[in-house]
Amino acid sequence: MTEKLDSYDLKILAELQANGGLSNQELADRVGLSPSPCSRRIHKLETAGVIRERVVRLDPRSIGLDLTVLIHIRMDRHTPERFAQFETAVRGYPEVQECYLITGQEADYQLKISVPNMDEYQRFLLTKITRIEGVIGVHSSFVLRKAIDTTALPLAYARAASG
Repeated sequence: MTEKLDSYDLKILAELQANGGLSNQELADRVGLSPSPCSRRIHKLETAGVIRERVVRLDPRSIGLDLTVLIHIRMDRHTPERFAQFETAVRGYPEVQECYLITGQEADYQLKISVPNMDEYQRFLLTKITRIEGVIGVHSSFVLRKAIDTTALPLAYARAASG
């Protein structure tokens, strides 16, 4: 965004992060605006790309996804083409929730995946991940408990307008 976020923008973002399903009227009431200016601000935030999308978060266990796995992946070559090829492949796997190109580890990528159980994880690993050209190492960590599980960003660091 070319202009800085003001206090109303930050209030709108905080409320939407807490509950993206609020109606415009509910949101306007919570942030102290009338509905029309609130709607215009939301549209401006969406157009600027500050609000990327609005989604519904599901409880994985309630739909049978009982196993969350963090996978570190090592690649054979560190070239833009190899990385692009890998990223294109994993984008096509619905099990992959997050994919990061990382540094500071022996791995090149970290994936977060959700599957029903260990058998499905083994199938995913052997029929998908290890079949991607260039993958030469895989290290898996299994999540025992999610102590923090949020998508909310810390708005205290947001670029606010002075005033």
